[in-house]
Amino acid sequence: MARNQTAILSLRSFCLMILLLSAFSFISILYWFQCSAPCYSISQMVLQKQNQPINLLYFPSAWNHLSFPSKPPPKLLKIALFVKKWPDRSHAGGLERHALTLHLALAKRGHELHVFSTSPLNSTFPRYPMSNLHFHLSKPTAAGYLDQALVWKLFQTQNSTGKPFDIVHTESVALWHARARNLTNLAVTWHGIAYETIHTDIIQELLRNSEEPQAYALTERVTKVVEEVRFFPDYAHHVATSDHAGDILKRIYMIPEERVHVILNGIDEEIFKPDAAKGKEFKQKFGVTKRRLLVLGMAGRLVKDKGHPLMFEALKQMLKENDTFRENTVVLVAGDGPWGPRYRDLGANALVLGPLEQAQLSRFYNAIDIFVNPTIRAQGLDHTLLEAMLSGKPVMATRVASITGSVIVGKEIGYIFSPTVLSLKNALYRVWEDGRGVLEKKGQAARQLGLQLFTAAKMAAAYERLFLCISNDENRM
Repeated sequence: MARNQTAILSLRSFCLMILLLSAFSFISILYWFQCSAPCYSISQMVLQKQNQPINLLYFPSAWNHLSFPSKPPPKLLKIALFVKKWPDRSHAGGLERHALTLHLALAKRGHELHVFSTSPLNSTFPRYPMSNLHFHLSKPTAAGYLDQALVWKLFQTQNSTGKPFDIVHTESVALWHARARNLTNLAVTWHGIAYETIHTDIIQELLRNSEEPQAYALTERVTKVVEEVRFFPDYAHHVATSDHAGDILKRIYMIPEERVHVILNGIDEEIFKPDAAKGKEFKQKFGVTKRRLLVLGMAGRLVKDKGHPLMFEALKQMLKENDTFRENTVVLVAGDGPWGPRYRDLGANALVLGPLEQAQLSRFYNAIDIFVNPTIRAQGLDHTLLEAMLSGKPVMATRVASITGSVIVGKEIGYIFSPTVLSLKNALYRVWEDGRGVLEKKGQAARQLGLQLFTAAKMAAAYERLFLCISNDENRM
């Protein structure tokens, strides 16, 4: 008994010593859970000194750079998620895929998930073998959004059933700010903000030909930014999916730094991984012969703001002016949209595969030599780049801040280009000249970075720790 009391006193003394040391070093520890707070991290951070505690809510970089324990969480949370649409197989956008990947991972960790979303119009809703995952579906508005009055009633019913929600999470404005402003245990994830898209508007105007009417997007965008700056503070905590967006939220939108957290997107590392045999089978299936020395890949929505007019024109010119490039290069295009038929006009050099299920998409990445994302939509963090990297492929993308600041951080990962036909052609010719040997080395480096930062496990661990931080803060109020 005496030994136990001594051990308890020693443990208390140790906790008190850590608190005093952190106070003297101006690094606070806000919340404790069994002498180990969810908001407290020690010896887990790449950028900090050894054994120096940090308050995670003030951590300035992406939480993906931290290492969190894989053991069961110190407590299980009741989480409410608001998302406009739950993913429908291969037709999901980045926001929906983020919601699916993250919250299925959290449910597998044992947390109780309640998803508030719209009911599908023309398809059956997927079923999951998890008793702690609950869906509360409602008819969408005429514009396809959540009916805020109806979904709020559903939320209030669940919030008063059993214990109240520990955390409320909304993907973008699925929960409107007027409803969210009184929820201090809320976190909103932004997959794109108006200020970022000003870059897109500038690019669109520069690419506009003289026959097209001038757009007024730039003028309208400034008004949209002002509106966002006004209502964003209604959300208690903000998660940015890129380092660039996090900086904008703090610097331009003037949200206090302890309420802005950067957690980069993550994708399922069990699905997207190197598999040369499956890549070979995929190429054989679609008739890609060994004489093709370079296989380019693109995936996603084949629309204008994803840069496909730019990519189409660059490829068209290169295939016309360079016989060797034409004879030895093929482009695999996964996805659908108005630019799909245009790519077919390139003849045997382009294979348009349509939208692919995840298993097929994984084979697609393994079949290509490099993944190209010509997007001119300068917001968010495209999942396709991350999927390609975890599949061991180098990536090539437009020089926009979210991509160059968080993904293609060096030449060892891939290639970047400015959104002009000439710059894109020059980058593609560099890829051609480098050849498969160089591309394979870049692919290995890309995968290593992906495993460090962009896995679903890393993303889920970061969100779990953030949610524990916020819920503990609530319990003290």
